[in-house]
Amino acid sequence: MKTVLMPARAGHESGRASEPANLMTTARWRHGHARFVLLAAIICAMILAVPLANGVRAQSVRPPSNAVDSTVSKINIPTNTQRKNSISNFWRQLRHGEKGFSTTEGGRPTAWVRGGRLIQAEGEQWRLIHNRYIMRYSGPVLLVTLGLLALFFLLRGRIGIEGGRSGRTIARFSLMQRIVHWFTAGVLIFLAFTGLILLFGRTALLPLIGKSANAVLTSAAMQGHNLFGPLFIVALVWLFFAFLRGNFLDLADLRWIARAGGLFGGHASSGRYNFGEKFWFWFLSIIGLAMAATGTVLEFPWIFPDLWDMQLATLVHAIGAISLIALALGHIYIGTIGMEGALESMTTGEVDEAWARQHHDLWFEEITGRPLSDHDGAPAEQPQGGVTAKAESGGAPG
Repeated sequence: MKTVLMPARAGHESGRASEPANLMTTARWRHGHARFVLLAAIICAMILAVPLANGVRAQSVRPPSNAVDSTVSKINIPTNTQRKNSISNFWRQLRHGEKGFSTTEGGRPTAWVRGGRLIQAEGEQWRLIHNRYIMRYSGPVLLVTLGLLALFFLLRGRIGIEGGRSGRTIARFSLMQRIVHWFTAGVLIFLAFTGLILLFGRTALLPLIGKSANAVLTSAAMQGHNLFGPLFIVALVWLFFAFLRGNFLDLADLRWIARAGGLFGGHASSGRYNFGEKFWFWFLSIIGLAMAATGTVLEFPWIFPDLWDMQLATLVHAIGAISLIALALGHIYIGTIGMEGALESMTTGEVDEAWARQHHDLWFEEITGRPLSDHDGAPAEQPQGGVTAKAESGGAPG
């Protein structure tokens, strides 16, 4: 009987045929695994190379030779809130410049950081004073001043010359005095106008004229203010020496004060200048000097590089400006519409005789040599004949 071995041989041959396929599958798996490991190694290498590259780059950067070494002392910033080591205490020490909490340039305090402090607390104090008091009350002060002057004019009216004009005049101010008066007045009015634009432009003008127009107007006001500021110093010195004579207090000023200068009726005797004119002269001289000093600091900041000096100068400058403008309004009122015959002294340099007897009787008696019946009462009857007298120079604008 014949035995057929073909299936077994076929199976054997089939087994031989499957061995290469298995080997190829194993090789492929091993090759894919190797690629995965290689890719993972590359990713890890890239991750580790980033900080290394940053460190090398940081070490390779060198500051320029003229760089300023501005460093802060090594400070351990606390992370808790326990009393002395709290974060609030840390910032408080940093702000007030305590030892170990300062900034320096080359071992010395910086020019704009007072005492080497990193944070200047006075800046916040300046902001509060400027916004809470100066900006809030400056406008009302000027408006109240104008309101009081208007009310006084309505109730009192214009102070006229009793008995009318005499037709005879007396020289009161020289040409030089009138020139310096109007020069100072012109500069002061210009600086007051531009200064008010700088102070109230953002709050008062911007809503009315818009941002663009306000920006142009404010820029022009700043340039004009800085340009005419030094002229005020010249005018102030010139005015002081031109009108110093006759501006010292005497006993007649006390009687003038007791009778309120005759503004509410009655007669108040005075010399060449009454107490009101003397007060205005000295107020303008003293406050004007403060304005000149603070204005110089603001216009030339390198003279006093300390930031606190600049902040203090702005506050003093603003307060002095508002007070000076308020009193100037009173001076302008009494010298124009408030009193008859007063403006002529600064336009023609002469005043009517009747005006001189009514408002400056002691001065009238001194320059004419004619006594009055009662210096504290009504002026004596006018003598016959005209008199023209040349007044001595000195005193304040009247």
